[in-house]
Amino acid sequence: MDRGTILIVDDDTRLRNLLGKFLEENNFKVCLAKDALEAKNILSQNSFDLIIVDVMMPNEDGITFTANFRQNTKTPIIILTARGDFDDRIKGLEAGADDYLSKPFEPKELLLRINNIFKRIDGYKNSENDCSFGEYIFDYKNLKLSKAGSFVYLTESEAKMLNILCQNKGKVVNREQFTKILGEVDDRSVDVQVTRLRKKIEENPKKPQFIQTIRNKGYKIC
Repeated sequence: MDRGTILIVDDDTRLRNLLGKFLEENNFKVCLAKDALEAKNILSQNSFDLIIVDVMMPNEDGITFTANFRQNTKTPIIILTARGDFDDRIKGLEAGADDYLSKPFEPKELLLRINNIFKRIDGYKNSENDCSFGEYIFDYKNLKLSKAGSFVYLTESEAKMLNILCQNKGKVVNREQFTKILGEVDDRSVDVQVTRLRKKIEENPKKPQFIQTIRNKGYKIC
């Protein structure tokens, strides 16, 4: 059964072919492009359900390609980055990528991320009761957090904090708003709660990807 169409854009011929073969074995239709120029030519004549693009490519890098492509379509994009290259991940997400994967990676992990994106497209993650970020889904109604289908334990305060962040996704929530929701706590207590929450959801809590600090204003979830 055809599960969708995917375009892979990567100048690494070996990796490109391996990923293409793996995804075809998992019932996806796959098209391959060696760089952004070839990808644009393909996209001018075809539509895809998802695009996988490498960051480091000749002529036009994957981040620039993503930013330009995102202006005209909402097709999901997964970017491939060098392991530990935090700046590229952030730039890719800011450019409009839906997810990222650090090289080297297991093909099964890529498949999981693709499946998660397709579930969101089908409406599971975009439910009015859900907030999604990365691999996480937060259920507003039940104040529950899950990652790739697995439950993530949150204290009552952490759940309330994540709830207000998700309800205001992309917007800054100031510390005063947190204190009203959490009860009689001061600004320092809010900061401590944010630190604890980051440890549970961030790959690197000191360089948070999801819960961003907005200096002198508060926090927001991206």
